[in-house]
Amino acid sequence: MTTEVYDLVGIGFGPSNLALAVAVDEHNRRHPERALRTLFCERQARFGWHRGMLIPDATMQVSFLKDLVTMRDPASDFSFLCYLRDRSRLVDFINHKTMFPLRTEFHDYFEWAAARVADQVRYGVEVISVRPIEIDGEVAYFDVVAAPAGEDAVISLRARNLAVATGLRPVLPEDAETSDRVWHNIELMHRIDSLDGAGRVLVVGAGQSGAETVAQLHSALPDTAVTAVFAKYGYTPADDSPFANRIFDPAAVDDFHGASPEVKGLLMAYHRNTNYSVVDLDLIEELYRREYREKVAGVRRLDIRSASRLRFVRETDEAVYAAVEHLPSGEVETLRCDAVVYATGYRPGDVFELLGRAGAVCERDAAGLPVVERDHRVRTAENVTAGIYLQGGTEHSHGLTSTLLSNTAVRVGEILESVLAGASRSERTSVRTVGAPA
Repeated sequence: MTTEVYDLVGIGFGPSNLALAVAVDEHNRRHPERALRTLFCERQARFGWHRGMLIPDATMQVSFLKDLVTMRDPASDFSFLCYLRDRSRLVDFINHKTMFPLRTEFHDYFEWAAARVADQVRYGVEVISVRPIEIDGEVAYFDVVAAPAGEDAVISLRARNLAVATGLRPVLPEDAETSDRVWHNIELMHRIDSLDGAGRVLVVGAGQSGAETVAQLHSALPDTAVTAVFAKYGYTPADDSPFANRIFDPAAVDDFHGASPEVKGLLMAYHRNTNYSVVDLDLIEELYRREYREKVAGVRRLDIRSASRLRFVRETDEAVYAAVEHLPSGEVETLRCDAVVYATGYRPGDVFELLGRAGAVCERDAAGLPVVERDHRVRTAENVTAGIYLQGGTEHSHGLTSTLLSNTAVRVGEILESVLAGASRSERTSVRTVGAPA
């Protein structure tokens, strides 16, 4: 095991830590005398952001201006517009007259940016523990112990600061047992080819990913019945109106972080329909058009089971049997399916499970969640000078944008500023120590 010292070690390399790596790269080029030594660990073999949901026709739900850099620095050459210029599509995109690129295109933009900061990243490296390092009573470092894929030995990276951005984890019902025929929609594009010739596929869930999954299965499998099951009477449209969208503004993070728990609860309740269990209106209308056309033609493949719930799933050697209850009548019908897909959402990973022993130096609130300062740094014990910054898992402290792209560019600028301020304090302390009389 070898120990190297870094100013910042990032755990995870999705869009959030990619944006932080870009901010570091720009800082280091502008201020080589204050350059930060950084390394990001990513367990995937290459950059990837929800590849299983890169549906060919799906578009982003946020403006391209909320890319990795523009809201922090509109002049950055890491912007989506600079990516388009490099791909020789800038004029074509302008003529397209849209603010919402294809999801596949935005993923390619992320890959383009990731390739430019590849010197800061190690792929195929999984973090297995984080240890606080105490020297003379002060926790000045964290040791990040990681296992590179295909190697027997682990590596240890000593960090003055951590940036944790491990993304979201799929949520499944407690009684769900996954298999080759029962899985979460995050695997959609990896598994859809195996469904060719399927008689019926059932999709559980009423949010954006559920509606997208239904639409993609219905389009890609022309001989397959696609059944959607959810408790509402219909998909609920997302509120993306201009005033409601202010909940995603940088200033709204200030408001939310400083608010009382009661006000935070009210704001979350008021604006859940901007993000949770809601669907773009265009997609809702498209699914309705498809269902209506099939009614006119008398050939039904799109089967919307609204006001319904899945009672149980039983898998046999030949099929999956799903019992669907119609809530108003209480009637239950058992459907023979070739696959059941749970589009039941995501949640952040448990940061304390990841941090392990390092989590013991972090403060928690009454709900057991980390206490997070406005600069996204976890509040720690008084003797801890090393920093832990969270990108995600801070909805309780920073609001709805915690897991979204909306404020990523601004957030990483705030984290970088905080890290640099801490580095400056350390340098001043070192100077005083060296110059002190014996």
